[in-house]
Amino acid sequence: MTGKIPEETIQQIKQSLDITEVVSDYVQLKKQGRNFFGLCPFHGENSPSFSVSPDKQIYHCFGCGAGGNVFSFLMEIENISFQEAVAKLAERAGITLDSAVTRHEHGGSISKEHDQIMEAHELLAKFYHHLLMNTTEGQEALDYLEKRGFSKEELEAFQIGWSLPNWDFTAKFLQKRGFDSEWMEKAGLIIRKEEDGSYFDRFRGRIMFPLHNEKGKVVAFSGRSLHDEKPKYLNSPETPLFNKSRLLYNFHRARPAIRKQHYAVLFEGFADVIAAASAGVETGIATMGTSLTDAHVQQIRRIADQVIICFDGDSAGIQAAFRAANLLSDNGCDIKVALIPDKLDPDDYIKAYGAEKFRNNVIETAMTLMAFKMEYYKQGKNLQDEGQKLHYIEEIVAEISKLKKAVERDYYLRQIAEQFSLSLDALKQQEKQLFFKERKKHASNEQTLRPAPAVRAPVKLYPAFQTAERRLIAHMLKDVDLTYKVKELLNGETFNLDEHQAIFTYLLGFYEGGNAPDSSAFISFLPNTNLRRLVSDIEMMMVSEAINDEAVHDYIKEILQYDKVLKIKAKKQQQVAAEKAKDYGTAAHLAMEIVKLKKELKNK
Repeated sequence: MTGKIPEETIQQIKQSLDITEVVSDYVQLKKQGRNFFGLCPFHGENSPSFSVSPDKQIYHCFGCGAGGNVFSFLMEIENISFQEAVAKLAERAGITLDSAVTRHEHGGSISKEHDQIMEAHELLAKFYHHLLMNTTEGQEALDYLEKRGFSKEELEAFQIGWSLPNWDFTAKFLQKRGFDSEWMEKAGLIIRKEEDGSYFDRFRGRIMFPLHNEKGKVVAFSGRSLHDEKPKYLNSPETPLFNKSRLLYNFHRARPAIRKQHYAVLFEGFADVIAAASAGVETGIATMGTSLTDAHVQQIRRIADQVIICFDGDSAGIQAAFRAANLLSDNGCDIKVALIPDKLDPDDYIKAYGAEKFRNNVIETAMTLMAFKMEYYKQGKNLQDEGQKLHYIEEIVAEISKLKKAVERDYYLRQIAEQFSLSLDALKQQEKQLFFKERKKHASNEQTLRPAPAVRAPVKLYPAFQTAERRLIAHMLKDVDLTYKVKELLNGETFNLDEHQAIFTYLLGFYEGGNAPDSSAFISFLPNTNLRRLVSDIEMMMVSEAINDEAVHDYIKEILQYDKVLKIKAKKQQQVAAEKAKDYGTAAHLAMEIVKLKKELKNK
């Protein structure tokens, strides 16, 4: 189960770490009772169904069924092997692994092609950065960036680099180091010529911004032209590693700060994120030159309570902010919008007015989503014109009617009444009509108009025999003696569900190996994901600490009876078939067998 890694090392790592802290790097968790809940990182959802138990050191999603311990979590979230997960967690725990284990770290399930593509991106990021910072070939680009206000510290922190203007320097550079050219083309780093099959560089004479995935690995590049050649920005194409609709720039660096401060600042471009970071705003992220997508929203929601949108102050930026705000709000995010005055972008504002004013006058004074909408709907309208004024008021009252809290609706209606010298009662009457119309229209989603209920594990109804098997397993996971007692009572019979029987068999093997009850350790002992998920699901059940003999016998009786119930059902079907075929002798014999089985059931 654990390969070449000693069991005592695995136990030492597990005991040195709290699964809640590890999961919190990827999911925003909130304590409820003894467990923590958050949005599942393995499937999209709007209501938290992902639970982490610090007592049992396991996790389970009641939505998609994902579950396991700290090792399986890292394996699933980062798509890495068990050995790689152990190596990463050992490093986190400050535990030194045997060198043989460390060498095996990259020999897991990752294919050679995937591994080489990842290695090529990391190598080129370092090489491009070296060219910019330390060579005469990169001096012009370095001078340009410094004139644009980029400091040496920023260039180092964000690994900004420079690609040579040569046609095939990178292609030859990679080839000499043993990288497969076909794979490098698939990675989007080089391009194949149709006429002779040779390769040339995709990025030539450009300022290079490495793009990192959630794990901090370079998976693509964005190259900016130095003299405004077209296109101004050239991105890596979509590859097995890179999907611009899912990747958020700087997410890997911003994540710890977002977790700590509980909010993210969403910018439009790289330069804004970099400038904001230097100005002390460390929670900045940006999309890859595309509109915000559902995948982006799910990624942000998992770790942030609130999103502050800080786009350019021009008309296009305000339009983009409006679209992003609605998408984030519709998915349950608390939204604020920071408007940049004088139609500036964040980068230019910081250069003009400084870091402190940006933090204090822009980010910290960000307006609520409703306040932003009140400004947004004024665009293109002459509020001195009576018709346009009435149209504006109707639009705003309609937006106010969508607010969930009555206090918020009252607050903004009073603002409109005061601003336009209108009757508050008349505005409230119109808002109520729209409010109830909206409720009727979305009756099936009415719960969204109330405060969110407390997170609870969904109650699943199982057949009696399945409930009995699950409850017995839950107790056996806590009690070695009970496990052997159940084996004795079954007397050679098995659980009805193959998965339950497999868990029971492995649990016996786990205890026979001298292990004490430990569900997290047992999960590592199991050979496949399905069994690990099932154990984590059963472990999340609410069962009493102790179980008496009567309850154990009742569960065993329920399990053993189910086999006879199935036999009775099958023989009844055979009886009906025999009668239809006018084979009355066989039908009578089956009827006697059914009576006998029913008596056995009654006497159990």
